Amino acid sequence: MTVPPPLTWDQRLLLLLLAFDTVLLAVLELFFLPLRIGVVPVPVMVLVGAVTTPWLVSTTAKLVRPGLSWVPLAVWVLVVFGVGMLGPGGDLVLIQDWRALLLLGASALPGAMVLGGGLGRTAGRGPGRG
Repeated sequence: MTVPPPLTWDQRLLLLLLAFDTVLLAVLELFFLPLRIGVVPVPVMVLVGAVTTPWLVSTTAKLVRPGLSWVPLAVWVLVVFGVGMLGPGGDLVLIQDWRALLLLGASALPGAMVLGGGLGRTAGRGPGRG
């Protein structure tokens, strides 16, 4: 097993920037999740999460290192549950209905699938395998 070289300053800065972007997106997804038009709930942030979370995971794998592609997904989950359960002023921001489950499923599951696929490809190209 080979040890990867340490991250360069550019890679560290990029990882920090992607993690900060993940925090911003998770907070926006939470705050705009209860969006309604009239009496009809419009969970448009579920679509935003379904696109951006896997994109952040794959971008981290491409630009920083595949072994660190878990960072955006972990940051997203921590922010959603942290801010959602212990929101500003002690408010419960993560609403207790189907939209919260949809946000968690549509954002975390595709991100986890991209993470697993990327790590699997990296392991398949390990030492001694073609």
